[in-house]
Amino acid sequence: MATIMETLWPKFLDAGMGLVWAVVVLVAGLKAIGVLRKVLRRAMERGNVDIGVIQFMDASVKIAAYAVLILALLAHFGVQTTSFITILGSAGVAIGLSLQGSLANFAGGILILVLKPFLVGHYISTSGCEGTVREISLFYTTLHTADNRSVVIPNGTLSNGNIVNYTANETRRVDMSVDVSYDADLKRAREVIEQILEQDDKILKDPAWVVAVDNLGDSGITILIRPWVRSEDYWTVKWRILEKVHDRLGEENIDIPFPQMTVHLERES
Repeated sequence: MATIMETLWPKFLDAGMGLVWAVVVLVAGLKAIGVLRKVLRRAMERGNVDIGVIQFMDASVKIAAYAVLILALLAHFGVQTTSFITILGSAGVAIGLSLQGSLANFAGGILILVLKPFLVGHYISTSGCEGTVREISLFYTTLHTADNRSVVIPNGTLSNGNIVNYTANETRRVDMSVDVSYDADLKRAREVIEQILEQDDKILKDPAWVVAVDNLGDSGITILIRPWVRSEDYWTVKWRILEKVHDRLGEENIDIPFPQMTVHLERES
């Protein structure tokens, strides 16, 4: 028994020291990865890099750093990393063929970050969904809708579909219209609407707003109302102007007609 212990004890000691060293390397590696990610994020933030690019680079560095740490630990335990890398490469090809959709999403994420059809914080509409972009990750983009839902859309779908970006530009035109009856004073109706637009401090003077007759309909005359506002003021201005137009036209006894039809009856002789 003493001979066996003398033979095994050095091996147990070496294994224990190797395990302790591996734990030290693992803890130090995780700390180093955390510090590296923080330094990289702060550097990009100081350089005013887009938040989507920061998120993408942070995820890429995280994956690459963890892969290096795992290979270092395997090498410490005597695993042939060259063979392991070869096996991983072969497995990667096989996995890539079976995960073509995921690779398409990854490529779509790169295209979105390079071409920048939208940025984090923009309000977009795509694939039947619309909302504020909260995150652009490696494979998916997350939207936050107006009714407090989170919608996750694959980047491959985004990069190959139509995207409407409502906040890419600083200004936006608000398209509204109102119908007045044929018996109404059309000139006075236009004056009232113009006064409302003139008094609203959220409506821009340049480009100039437009108030014009747009259509002679079956039930009334359609007046087109098109002011320009800052993108973030779009809905506030639209809701407020429509309410004021309704109230002011009522005060001026200018009727807003509902659908109606005039029927002429002929008596038989």
